[in-house]
Parts: sequence; structure tokens; C-alpha cells
Amino acid sequence: MSSCFVKTTCGGRLLRCAFMMALWLVSLSAVAETSRPLGHYPLPEAGNIVGETYTVSVEDEADILLDIAHTHGVGYEEIRRANPDISLWVPGKGTQVQIPAQHILPDVERKGVVINIAELRLYYYPEVQDGETPRVETYPIGIGRDGFDTPLGITKTTMRLEDPAWYPPESIRQEAAERGDPPPDVVPPGPDNPLGQHAILLDIPGYLIHGTNQPDGIGMRASRGCIRMHPDDIKAVFEQIPNGTQVNIIDEPIKLGWDADHLPYLQAFTSRNEQETSISDLLNIVNKADELPEQKRSNIDYEVMQKALKRGSGRIEPLI
Repeated sequence: MSSCFVKTTCGGRLLRCAFMMALWLVSLSAVAETSRPLGHYPLPEAGNIVGETYTVSVEDEADILLDIAHTHGVGYEEIRRANPDISLWVPGKGTQVQIPAQHILPDVERKGVVINIAELRLYYYPEVQDGETPRVETYPIGIGRDGFDTPLGITKTTMRLEDPAWYPPESIRQEAAERGDPPPDVVPPGPDNPLGQHAILLDIPGYLIHGTNQPDGIGMRASRGCIRMHPDDIKAVFEQIPNGTQVNIIDEPIKLGWDADHLPYLQAFTSRNEQETSISDLLNIVNKADELPEQKRSNIDYEVMQKALKRGSGRIEPLI
């Protein structure tokens, strides 16, 4: 009798322990889900949209819009487009600021690094182990200004440099000489180095993905063609991206997305070659819309599509 009693008690304890362990694992999973690093998302099982748009309140009178943008992983143009009526330098305590942290994944192979020039954003698809959830990491970037376009196409990373020295190119030397302020032959690592503390060389001579000593320029077209990242962001990916990683640089100003229910959305940006790409991209979007089931395709509001394309605001807008 006593042995049966002991067995029953142990069984009850084991069941209770198993139940508590299951609860703990569920809780741990939920914590892991909510504590995922900023801009890191599991790839959606259905659709191609990640993240969400949300609103935050300015907590301090000294806060500026650029600091809020960096805190929430968005760039200059993104935060300005989402909040056109809010002061950049004095948004004001208590002001509601919209954070455009929802993204339609670019319509290219989800491999390595994808840089979409049109939206000033980098996507990184790290390789995962068996059983690990595929994910994407996305970061705002700065790119080449007019006359210094970032080249498009598929390339690869070749070398990673920590605390790189900067050798000013001939174009910068000429401009500086015209101003009567010639630069040094080399700028050593330090606060005056425009490459920041990390640089990833590409298999395109003279082009890099690098940090910056002017982080306020992230999310702008202000470089001489290189891809700039916030110092915190490039530090996060520097050790992850091995040499030989594919880098696909695209200019995709119009993106069609689907949510988990396969409902269509449109996200449109102003392209660097707006006149050149608008017709071909529009035809591409129409072709993609044709892939929808007949019932949903017939409900697409093409007037909404036309207005979104004209605005080029970067907002994700429903098409039904």
C-alpha cells in the first residue's frame, strides 16, 4: 500500500513538474519573441510583410526627431515622411510620433544582403541552422547623393575591416583643393574618420558598407556612393556577415505585399530614376496583382494604387 502511495505521489509530482516546465518553456518562448533585437523578424509563413507601424509619445522636451528615429530603427527620410507636420528639432514633449517600422520584403531572392536604394534600407537574411527559424534583419542606410549613385547589381563582400583608415579619393581631393582646404593623404581611425569603426568591402572597387562619424545622415542620400550604416547597426552585423556573402543592390521603388490572409498592399517610394523606372515598375505591379485569386484581384482599388504611386510616401497602403 505504501509503495503504491509513494508511486502515486511521485507521479503527481512528475506531472506537476512537467506541467510547470511546459509553462516555463512557453513563457521563455514569449519572452524571446518580445525581446527580439530591433529590426529582427522571423520570415512570415504566409505573405511578405514584417514589422508594424506604431506610435510613440515624445518623453522629453530635449528629444529630437532624429534621436527618436534611431531609437526605433528608422532613418531620416522614413521618419520625415511618416511625420511631415512635426518639427525635426523640437517635436515637443507629449507629441505623438508615428514609427514606420513595417516593411514589405523586396521581391528578390532572400539570400545574404539585399540593399534597396529606393527605400534607403538594407535587409540581411542570415544563414540558419537546422531547426532554427529563418529570419530577416533590416536597417536604415545612407546612400550616394545625386551624381554619386550607388551602383546596382549582385556583388559580394570581400573583406571586413575594424578601425579602418580612410584614404580620401581623388574627387574629394579636388573639391577640397578648390576650397583651399586639401585633405590629408590618410585619415587614421578615430572620431574624424568618416568610415566609422567598421567597414565591409564589396567586390566593386571603391565601394563599401561602413559606419559613419555623422549618424544623423543615416536615411539620407548624402554619400559618394558607399552604403552608410549607423555605428550601432554595422557593429551588430559586422561579425555575422562572412566574406563572400552575396550582396544584391536593387532599386525597387514600388513593392506589392501580401499579409497572412493574402490581402494585397502597396508600398511606393520615390525612385532615384523615377521617370526611367515608373512605367516598368507599374507594369510589374499589375502583373503581380494578376497572380491574386480572381475574387481578391477584382476588389483591388486601382484608384488607391494610383494615389499611392503618385505620393511615393513609403507608407504601406491596402489595395482592397
